[in-house]
Amino acid sequence: MPRTMIEIDRSSSEPLYRQVRRVVEHGIAVGIFDARRRLPSSRELAGELSVSRNTINLAYQELLTEGLVLSHERRGIFVNPEMLAAAEADVQASGPMIDWSSRMRRYPDEGVMDVEKTADWHRYPYPFVAGQIDVSSFPATAWVRSLRDALYQPHTYASLQDSVGADDPMLIEMIRRQILPARGIEAKPQEILITTGSQQGLDLLGRTLLGPHQRVGIENPGYLDARHIFMRTGAQVYGIDVDQDGLRLPDTLSGTALVYVTPSHHHPTNVTLSMERRRRLLRLAAASGTVVIEDDYDSEFRYEGSPSPALKALDSTGDVLYLGTFSKFLSPGLRLGFLVGPEELIRELRRVRRYQVRHPPGHMQRALALMIDSGDYHRALRQHRSKMKSKWKMLSELSVRCLPWQQNAYPPGGVSLWMTGPDQLDCRVLVSRAEERGVLIERGDIYYMQPDPPRNYFRIGYGAIPTRAIAEGMAVLGEVARTLLAEDAR
Repeated sequence: MPRTMIEIDRSSSEPLYRQVRRVVEHGIAVGIFDARRRLPSSRELAGELSVSRNTINLAYQELLTEGLVLSHERRGIFVNPEMLAAAEADVQASGPMIDWSSRMRRYPDEGVMDVEKTADWHRYPYPFVAGQIDVSSFPATAWVRSLRDALYQPHTYASLQDSVGADDPMLIEMIRRQILPARGIEAKPQEILITTGSQQGLDLLGRTLLGPHQRVGIENPGYLDARHIFMRTGAQVYGIDVDQDGLRLPDTLSGTALVYVTPSHHHPTNVTLSMERRRRLLRLAAASGTVVIEDDYDSEFRYEGSPSPALKALDSTGDVLYLGTFSKFLSPGLRLGFLVGPEELIRELRRVRRYQVRHPPGHMQRALALMIDSGDYHRALRQHRSKMKSKWKMLSELSVRCLPWQQNAYPPGGVSLWMTGPDQLDCRVLVSRAEERGVLIERGDIYYMQPDPPRNYFRIGYGAIPTRAIAEGMAVLGEVARTLLAEDAR
């Protein structure tokens, strides 16, 4: 039996049974006791408090008489559900004494929309959602084995200790030797920081490098969460337009403190930044002293041709900051990523992180390191990439057949398709109508920075939806789109 948190004062003049009754009554009033679970028996509670069972029985008898608890034969004593409801009503009626809205800090991004995610997306028949995975593709057996092995010697201390601000040296080494070389990147251990996903890396960089009135350039359309994070520092965030070759670079980056880019697969359109523009971006940044953040969130998912080298691999000065994540392949719920940058900066970021979350969970870090070292990680990645390629090809073909407008060729990579509908299409209405038919897609207007963004774009993710549901889901989406366009034409 867990402890009840009931305490008695033997030096008090108040009878013991009255003390017990008072504490139980208070617990009922504040919702400590669950009406679905029985209260401790007189024997259990007497043993815990070192008093006679008669003392407990007297307390319970008074509570029974007043209707606060109910006795069920052969089951025990339970809180009266009506008493819990009354207690909750009393709490709601009294209300908070503090005006919390006036106490909370206001941020400059309050007017910027958020990416809304459907919490129960997996219950829909056609979840074309981005940023989630098909749980059947998760390498559960390998992951459970790694988690188990991480709790035995010689890995126990790395998994369970408080490492203060340090990262797991084994995971750092695995990233150095088995993850970064595929992107053409060399790094020393002291140039790598483990993060709870790439988003934490962005937050750490924003906190450390930015302040009020500094200018930050981001892609337009672009990653909405990055806009929120940078605006919250007080920085002036502006958009740089994107075309079929990626970021359309200005003549100069003078006066821009930081530029954030997703060059491998632009978020959300999936276009790849051309090699000529990559080199020019590095030249412009070097000339103006602009920090470049490269978010390489899904470079593993290239389905045709060879992937372009990372910006970090082309950087001769070592100043480009590189963000990687394990979320797009393994699971977004694991929240593990990494950041590569100059040693001096990584040392400061480690200190900033220490006073936020101390460090990512050691057990998760060591388990991931073991999974990479065993070869299980890359085996699972190859299988997952093959499955995603099949989905990409199927979805690309079905979009031409099912959607009632001409489609352009899709970039050969990523985890979603960026769809361009006719000018009269309102993606907000399409998303709503599609959801009514069990189809989840994502509106595209929220990724633009202009006050009146185009509304004929939307996003179809294919990481989460089972392959067997894609064809039928696209057929339903096509029906919804045709009906909507026909209504608009009247």
